[in-house]
Amino acid sequence: MRPIRTFNVVPSLPSRLEGLRTLAYNLQWDWDVDTVELFRRLDPDLWESSRYNPVLMLGTINQQRLQEVAEDEGFLAQIERALQRMEDYLNNRTWYRKNRSRPTDGESYAYFSMEFGLTSCMPVYSGGLGVLAGDHLKSASDLGLPLVAVGLLYQEGYFAQYLNADGWQQERYPINDFYNMPLHLERDGEGNEIRIAVDYPGRQVYARVWRVQVGTVPLYLLDTNIESNSQYDQDICDRLYGGDIDMRIHQEIMLGIGGVRMLKALGLQPSVYHMNEGHSAFLALERIRMLMDEAGLTYKEALQVATASQMFTTHTPVPAGIDLFGADKVLYYLGHYAQRFGLSDAEFLAMGREDTGDLSTPFSMAVLAIKTATFVNGVSQLHGAVSRDMFGGLWAGLPKEEVPITSITNGVHARSCVAKPTQELYDRYLGPKWSQAGSKDPLWDRVATIPDEELWRNHELCRSQMVVYVRDRLQRSLRERGASPHEISEAQEVLDPTVLTIGFARRFATYKRATLFLRDVERLRKIITASGRRVQFVIAGKAHPKDIPGKELIRKIIRFTREEGLTKSIVFVPNYDIHLSRAMVAGCDVWLNNPRRPREASGTSGMKAAMNGLPNLSVLDGWWDEADYVRTGWSIGSGEDYEDPNYQDDVEADAFYELLEQEVVPLFYGRDENGVPRGWVQKMKDAIHLNTPRFNTARMVKEYARRAYFTASDRLSRLSDHRYAPAKTLAQWQDHLLRCWYEMHIESVTIAAETELQVNQPFQVTTRLHTGDLTHHDIEVELYQGSVGVDGEIHGGEATAMAYRGQDDQGRHCYGVDLTYTHSGLQGLSLRILPKHEYLSSSLDPKVLLWANPEEVAIEVTSEFSEPITARSEVRTH
Repeated sequence: MRPIRTFNVVPSLPSRLEGLRTLAYNLQWDWDVDTVELFRRLDPDLWESSRYNPVLMLGTINQQRLQEVAEDEGFLAQIERALQRMEDYLNNRTWYRKNRSRPTDGESYAYFSMEFGLTSCMPVYSGGLGVLAGDHLKSASDLGLPLVAVGLLYQEGYFAQYLNADGWQQERYPINDFYNMPLHLERDGEGNEIRIAVDYPGRQVYARVWRVQVGTVPLYLLDTNIESNSQYDQDICDRLYGGDIDMRIHQEIMLGIGGVRMLKALGLQPSVYHMNEGHSAFLALERIRMLMDEAGLTYKEALQVATASQMFTTHTPVPAGIDLFGADKVLYYLGHYAQRFGLSDAEFLAMGREDTGDLSTPFSMAVLAIKTATFVNGVSQLHGAVSRDMFGGLWAGLPKEEVPITSITNGVHARSCVAKPTQELYDRYLGPKWSQAGSKDPLWDRVATIPDEELWRNHELCRSQMVVYVRDRLQRSLRERGASPHEISEAQEVLDPTVLTIGFARRFATYKRATLFLRDVERLRKIITASGRRVQFVIAGKAHPKDIPGKELIRKIIRFTREEGLTKSIVFVPNYDIHLSRAMVAGCDVWLNNPRRPREASGTSGMKAAMNGLPNLSVLDGWWDEADYVRTGWSIGSGEDYEDPNYQDDVEADAFYELLEQEVVPLFYGRDENGVPRGWVQKMKDAIHLNTPRFNTARMVKEYARRAYFTASDRLSRLSDHRYAPAKTLAQWQDHLLRCWYEMHIESVTIAAETELQVNQPFQVTTRLHTGDLTHHDIEVELYQGSVGVDGEIHGGEATAMAYRGQDDQGRHCYGVDLTYTHSGLQGLSLRILPKHEYLSSSLDPKVLLWANPEEVAIEVTSEFSEPITARSEVRTH
């Protein structure tokens, strides 16, 4: 029966408890451990059964209990303290104000992501990408950045995992009740829901807007589950990463295009648009259209403005992880943008193609994002190098090390992932600013002053709490499955709170090799059951519903533990989520990660473990390749690459067992007369000291701000001056540049040097070239020098700008430079021409480059050395 009228009924709280409602609707409570304790104190059982959702708890708690605490002066005082902490927090975010010297008027940064992992009661995330996005918002709030976030609100979110009796993963999709979540439905001044419309073939799809307040940062989420839409369109915001390829493009159109329209409807005009992965890249199309319609710009002018203020973070280390859509599908859903832009189908599709001449290639969301971004980064140093290799073809002829894709290594939000007792320990010895302090802050020297006994007893407490939590969670899962009383009773006995515990929790993709530790069964059994030196494993993670090989890995672990009688020592905990993650990274002793290098873009769970004092035991991939893996853990291998995966598994499994037997287990069980493993505690202290400040989203977001947000915002301001006059100039110049670029040619190169040079011996290079309809103001000429490898190519080259020396009597432009070589061996040089314009952010932006062709250029070598040309200038080393 459909209702004829609906009402949103809110909890009825005694007036003295109204502060609880204020606290509940700002997720700042999630990283304020004392506020979490306040809600838990209200009703411990309901807090847990509500999935740690204060809004739902306040709506379902017994009214009598509310009356009781309304008369409890101690509880009321705790509310007041929590409210004061929130007020102090919201009003004292000063980093941005202190570090942004001249912000543009109304400056703000829009952060688009397909998923956000903020807290357990907001299940609109699947894994690391979403949790990273959530931590980004939290640290942006901590720093006072003017950030707004954009995403989709999923009715069913990502699935809840359970295992059947055979150990096979099954999926449930609980319905999210938005009215009992910490969400605000956005309304206009007259109280009407704010709605936006997005064009799809033959229809418009409508979405309303919900807001999650994350400290000072608003996260706006679009919701298509409204009556004015068809059932299919309502389901666009049904499941995260659900449905077929058509549903995926529907979702990404809503996120990118709908997200831009939503910001406009809210009266927001961000100065920077940050695409967290390529899912939101269609936002570039909508921004170009809006600039054309509202500012009267041409397509090429609007493209310059949009690109100047957009940035892209890729999290994908393999081509298979990139969203690709067929040309016909893109034209069907988005062809009206091509018509508005005045582009042919091929020209429009080229926006998402690396090889624009190959008309058979699909449309890549990552390529679209890169082509319309002024700043592109990977999420670790190694991933940056992998990304330069993956996408280097977009800059034809450019050495891979110069491809303008940089890296900003991920981090995690300290106050969200460090256990409450451990935070209190750090607060006592390091002071309250440790969660945002940089690596050079002297407070980190105080880690050494934490008494070994106190740090160790604190960790033993966290391990015991995790064991209790895992047992309870296993029993609950078994009851829901209808398991036998015997199975449920056995779950109460899994794990030993005194035994070395290894944690492994992540998405069950095959490249993460969750079953590598099972490679040698007998050797593993000896390690696990060694008298007085036992080892146990806690494992968690989800496989994508369509990933059958990933599900097989889970079943293999379950079957192995049963067949080998190791169910108490190897425990798989179903339905991995943020809450379970926090228990594991605090309560395990070692964090294990063994992906196939270099397929782990970053990895963040190990960072969380390190912040809690856990050493990592990991393959040198992602973030761990940058860490001090000697002092803060152990490396499996030395970063080798293998062609044979089976051989790799044999070698790295053997290395894993060897490390456990020879280093990890002896260090853990090497106790003094007080029962404290001094050597182990020192490794814990090193993990805290070295990793907490470095792999922290406070550092990460500061880096995004300084390297990207500030500069992109300034660039947009510059191009927008005087009614976009600079953007118009730049677009006209670039159009002229591309028309005339291939008319240029390098005619001759003269090298004034002996046939054999000594290190640091000076020599000269001069060149003459024809520029056609371009002038010397349009280009810069560089000499490129470096060591020559066995393949005959220059490697690790250094580019030096050549000085312009005017035109000769034949109208040729002349350039020259003085050089030396600082290394011996076989060295080489070449010349190249790049674009130059005052409004370009980089000479690589137009993606054209002209190298001297040895078969076409007249090369003269002479021993005559003229007067010095100029001092070496603008040397770029890679």
